[in-house]
Amino acid sequence: MSAAPTVGVLDYGSGNLHSACRALDAAGAQVHLTSDLGELGSCERLVVPGVGAFAACMNQLDAAGGVGFVRDWVAQGRPMLGICVGHQVLFAKGVEHGEQAEGIGIYPGTIDRLQAPRLPHMGWNQVAPGEGSTLFEGVENQRFYFVHSYGAHDGVPDDAVVTWCEHDGDRFVAAVEWGQVCSTQFHPEKSGAAGARLLRNWLGVSAQK
Repeated sequence: MSAAPTVGVLDYGSGNLHSACRALDAAGAQVHLTSDLGELGSCERLVVPGVGAFAACMNQLDAAGGVGFVRDWVAQGRPMLGICVGHQVLFAKGVEHGEQAEGIGIYPGTIDRLQAPRLPHMGWNQVAPGEGSTLFEGVENQRFYFVHSYGAHDGVPDDAVVTWCEHDGDRFVAAVEWGQVCSTQFHPEKSGAAGARLLRNWLGVSAQK
């Protein structure tokens, strides 16, 4: 049996950290929750969580040295997963309440308010995986758990595999797979069996521990 992949979860003061760690552990990972960038650097994979406002998360990431760390990680072609606002901050900028904040800039687009009459978009919703998706293998027709009022409507790399979702007539980016970078607007750690399978797909393991 191959060793469990080591996954560093970046603790920068934001995110549903412990439930994400439990889900990753159950999916077959050896999890390291830490703000120590040296310890994270020794891991095989990186998870960037996040909840709340785009600008606040960016401020916390910047204070923790996480912005440059994530950019370097991606530049080195190492596997990474962003979750919820951890997905959003990978875009170039976010606009909330009329104020713009710079993002990490892995993807070129902008995060803005969903154009839907009912917000937040909260609860279970079905997604439409992009052609060639490996993240959604085996969960193509499943529902995932969302909690957000902002998202991306475009602005992903041209060669990315994009998974879409629709809420009250507004189509937005639910997930991105671009080389070794993956990110989800929904919470896989709150998405039951479908989320667990998606995490195993990302880890490259075939069965739970």
